[in-house]
Amino acid sequence: MAVKLTKNEQKAQKDSLKQFERYLPTLQLKKQQLQMVIMRIQSDCEAKRVEREAQVEALSEWIAVFAENTIFPDALKIENLVKPDRVLSTTENVAGVNIPVFKELTFKEIRYNPEDYPLWVDEALVKLRDIAQTDALLKVLEEQVRLLEKELRTTSQRVNLFEKVKIPEARENIRVIGIYLGDQQTSAVVRGKIAKKKLQGRAS
Repeated sequence: MAVKLTKNEQKAQKDSLKQFERYLPTLQLKKQQLQMVIMRIQSDCEAKRVEREAQVEALSEWIAVFAENTIFPDALKIENLVKPDRVLSTTENVAGVNIPVFKELTFKEIRYNPEDYPLWVDEALVKLRDIAQTDALLKVLEEQVRLLEKELRTTSQRVNLFEKVKIPEARENIRVIGIYLGDQQTSAVVRGKIAKKKLQGRAS
């Protein structure tokens, strides 16, 4: 876009440049904060994945007894006794982004007759609920990363826009206007001198 070669435009460009240069450090800081938080949450995710693997591994001792599940009628299958209900979470603002924070996973209350199951079922249900809790937490952490990475992309684009476009453009416009106004001033001085000489010539 062609810039107006006027003093008013020069002032407007200088004001814009000051605004860009004042806002850029804030954007850069936000970008750094987002990167740090994302790295921390990704580390938490990895730790939870390892924890989940350990929880599943801990079930290996139940592999033989779980085989008994195949002999239960459909209505008495173990998976029917562990049914997640709702993920309870709060909201936290991180670097200007509202993200969900996991509190707990609730389960539907399912009553069963202990006489219908062998003794190992009660402990197995606890372990299955623990795994379900970890899965729910992981989903919330992954959602945090998704939201923060989205904001990071937007912030990075703004940083690049200011660093590579807006600030250089404003500086160039100020330079071009300054050269033009300087030339205009020089021309005015030259014209003034010529006019003065003409007047002096006529007077003599």
